[in-house]
Amino acid sequence: MGSVPPDWDLGGFDAWLGGRSAATRKAYLSDLGAFADWMSRSGVDGPAGVDRLHLRRYLASLGTRKLARATIARKAAALRCYFSWQVRQGRLGSDPARSLRAPSGGGRLPRVLSTGEVTSLLSAEAETPVDRRDLAVLELLYAAGLRVSELCGLDRGDIDLRGRTVTVLGKGAKQRRVPVHDAAVAALAAWFEHGRDDMEGPPEAAFVNRRGGRLGPRDVRRILDRRSASPTHPHALRHTYATHLLDGGADLRVVQELLGHSSLATTQVYTHVSKERLRSVYGGTHPRA
Repeated sequence: MGSVPPDWDLGGFDAWLGGRSAATRKAYLSDLGAFADWMSRSGVDGPAGVDRLHLRRYLASLGTRKLARATIARKAAALRCYFSWQVRQGRLGSDPARSLRAPSGGGRLPRVLSTGEVTSLLSAEAETPVDRRDLAVLELLYAAGLRVSELCGLDRGDIDLRGRTVTVLGKGAKQRRVPVHDAAVAALAAWFEHGRDDMEGPPEAAFVNRRGGRLGPRDVRRILDRRSASPTHPHALRHTYATHLLDGGADLRVVQELLGHSSLATTQVYTHVSKERLRSVYGGTHPRA
């Protein structure tokens, strides 16, 4: 942000994004900084000089760099958000990014772990405090379908072992309460009773790392790297949770509530995943398939 001309006021935009997650704020500021840098090559040093053609050319240039469609869609969302804010602030008379279109974030279906892969991931011995933490983290991600940022932000008081629920602060500061199963409760109890107090860190934090801080997304990725037989992103456990629920007959709107999706359309991607799994099973088992 330091090299971006002051007219862009990315500091003010960052403050306005206060209700968004830390990851979203960081991504949007990075996206706007990259756009400002791109505009500076055309001699435009502030948002007042931007028109819709600039925006369309910018998105087209991202496509030529073969960025993922989801990445371009996020950058378009950042631009829409930023210019809407500029209009609300009274700095612009019209919004050049209004209804700005970008490729959808769809495309590749999310990876879903098989039941065997999940069992293998969660069956390792937990003999040390770090082992117990790792197992509790993975059990909870799969038991409750949490986003990694949601898990890392949990405090001890958010986890009710007796009631078998977790209270989560999701996107847009929306709170939801999610049930968890007995295996996850057992792993969490083992961590809290025979591991958490052996590791330094903020006393209120549910999960901490070896450096004495709150567990972060990179720490969770390292846990999976150590325990998974094949490369697995932490978000795959959320995809797996949703897909396995639907495969088991759960109602789509119930899954929407459990995941904390504001739109049912976001949840519907998992119905496509389930259909792909059904086709795969059918193709591998039917005698005439």
